[in-house]
Amino acid sequence: GPLPKIKRVIWRMVPSAGNRRALLERGDADISYELPNKDFVELKDAGKLNIISTPFSNGCQYIGMNVTKPPFDNIKVRQAVAYALPYQKIMDAVLFGLGKPLFGGPEKTAEAAWPVAHKFNTDIAKAKALMAEAGYPNGFETTLSFDLGFATVNEPLCVLVQESLGQIGIKVTINKIPGANFRTELNKKVLPLYTNVFSGWLDYPEYFFIWCYHGNNSIFNISAYKNPAMDALIDKARFTADPAEYEQSVKAFIAMCMDEVPVVPLNQPIHDVALQK
Repeated sequence: GPLPKIKRVIWRMVPSAGNRRALLERGDADISYELPNKDFVELKDAGKLNIISTPFSNGCQYIGMNVTKPPFDNIKVRQAVAYALPYQKIMDAVLFGLGKPLFGGPEKTAEAAWPVAHKFNTDIAKAKALMAEAGYPNGFETTLSFDLGFATVNEPLCVLVQESLGQIGIKVTINKIPGANFRTELNKKVLPLYTNVFSGWLDYPEYFFIWCYHGNNSIFNISAYKNPAMDALIDKARFTADPAEYEQSVKAFIAMCMDEVPVVPLNQPIHDVALQK
C-alpha cells in the first residue's frame, strides 16, 4: 500500500527563553521545554497552551557539603545548615511552586521510597544552637558553588541560601561555575558547599544511594561521604530477595542519610513541556 504521510518536523535551537515563549504564544512553535518556572506558571494560568509536568525520576536538587575537611566534616555544622536553609522561600520565589518539596517531613520515613521529605525545616534558633555546639558560635567563611548553565534557578536559590546562612554566622561567597566546567569541578570533590541535581536512571532508592552515598565513592558522591554502616544497608537492599528485609534496609539507609546530612535535599524538580492545544 501507499506509504503514510510524514509531517515534517523542524527542530530549532532558541537560546533565549523569552523568545521560545513568544514563539509558543504566537503559535509559531508547537512545543517547547526548559522554560523558566515563572513562565510555565504564567502560561498554565493563561490556559491557552497545554502544560505537562513530570517529576525527575529518582532525583532531587540538593545542597551538598564536603565532609572530608572542616567545617563540614562536623555533623552538627551540617545539621545547622539543614535547619538554616530557606526551604519555603526557595519553593515560592525560585521555583514558583513547581516541584515536590523534600523538607518538613516526619522524624523517620514511613515508606521505603525515594525521594521523600526529610525532617528538617527552617529553624534559625536551632541552627544557631548547633553551630555553637559544633564550636563555631561566630560562624565561618565559605563558598557556595553553582552551575551557571542553570542560573535561572541556581542563582536566586544561592542568593537566598547566602542570606539565610548569614543569619547563623556563615559568610558565603557565591561561586558561579560555567556549565562546561561544572562537572569537572564537582568531580574534584573539593567544593566545600554547592548545589546540584542528581537523578538516577533506574527508579530504585538503592540505585540513587549506591551512586551518591556509598563508600565506593563514585563520581556522583560529590561530598565524598563514607560510612561502612551505610554501605552495608545499601548492599543488603541491592542483593536481598526478601521483601521485608529490603524495606527495612531502605528505611534504615534513608534515616541514616537524614541524620548524617552530607547533602540536604531541597526539592524533586519537574520537567515541564508547553505545547499547542
